[in-house]
Amino acid sequence: MKFDKDGNTTSFERKKTELYQELGLQARDLRFQHLMSIATRNNRIIIRMEFLKAVVTPEFLLILDYRNLNMEHWLFQELASQLSGEGQLVTYSLPFEFRAIEAILQYWISNLQGRLNILQPQIIETLEALVDPKLLSVDRSKLHILLQNGKSLSELETDLKVFKETILEILDEEELIEELCLTKWTDPQVFEESMSGIDHAEEMELLLENYYRQAEDLANEARELRVLIDDSESIIFINLDSHRNVMMRLNLQLTMGTFSLSLFGLIGVAFGMNLESSFEEDHRAFWLVTGIMFLGSGLIWRRLLSFLGRHLEPSLPPQVPTLLKKTHPTPGRTEIKNDLKTEAFTSSRSTLTNR
Repeated sequence: MKFDKDGNTTSFERKKTELYQELGLQARDLRFQHLMSIATRNNRIIIRMEFLKAVVTPEFLLILDYRNLNMEHWLFQELASQLSGEGQLVTYSLPFEFRAIEAILQYWISNLQGRLNILQPQIIETLEALVDPKLLSVDRSKLHILLQNGKSLSELETDLKVFKETILEILDEEELIEELCLTKWTDPQVFEESMSGIDHAEEMELLLENYYRQAEDLANEARELRVLIDDSESIIFINLDSHRNVMMRLNLQLTMGTFSLSLFGLIGVAFGMNLESSFEEDHRAFWLVTGIMFLGSGLIWRRLLSFLGRHLEPSLPPQVPTLLKKTHPTPGRTEIKNDLKTEAFTSSRSTLTNR
């Protein structure tokens, strides 16, 4: 699809051999080996933003292999108007290649922003459902959703990192910025204007820096989401460990109760043997032995519970003396002490010694 300066659009099919011969390029220039790159060849700018492939010239913009890429809305309704001067670009006063580059960078940043806007509420909603201290277990469906969102967030962070590195490589090389200004080297009037004060290379650098900062802001938001996920995972593990400790303590208490009953249950076992004694003739012996069994079991269980509580309660932190609190140096004071002169330090030490 071809876009000219006036926003006129034409679609056509070309073989790769015919296309690079028509553009004056080599076959290797249209291979698009990297996932993301911005390069110049023979006064042509070759742009690759993953699935978006474009070639920019001083007169027109070519979008290659645009079918089945969900770019129809941008291509047919936004890009043509932006290039003709009806959009919201800031480079309308500059040559055509500035508008083409800005339109492509704006589309890619909007694409990354849209992906982040979709992920952010989903991740926050899932974390709010998982981070609940009342839950005794974790919903596996929520964990599956969080895992998928985490993978999508990792892919977004990778795309932002590659985009920033691509822009930064150009910003670090002054020659690459100069090569992106195509009209400067083809139009003598523009070249004279650049020499007289309106430097297109500086405008191109400001344009790239603007989108680099936008990508940096998106990367910071994605990084905050990643930190939120990591912190929420820690909270989930803490809640599960807390409930697990409660269940373990309850199990231990029941085990101690069973031990106490079993210990005094030996009395009942002894009386259950087929041996003759004087107790079977007394009608109060059954209630007496049963009472002793339950009373002894309760006392032992109570003793074991007090022992358990005494050893499981957290110890109190040691109290800090008031003098240490007052004289504890702060980092700012430490830096001031390091910056004092030798004479002042000597005089203060002698004063303290006299006191």
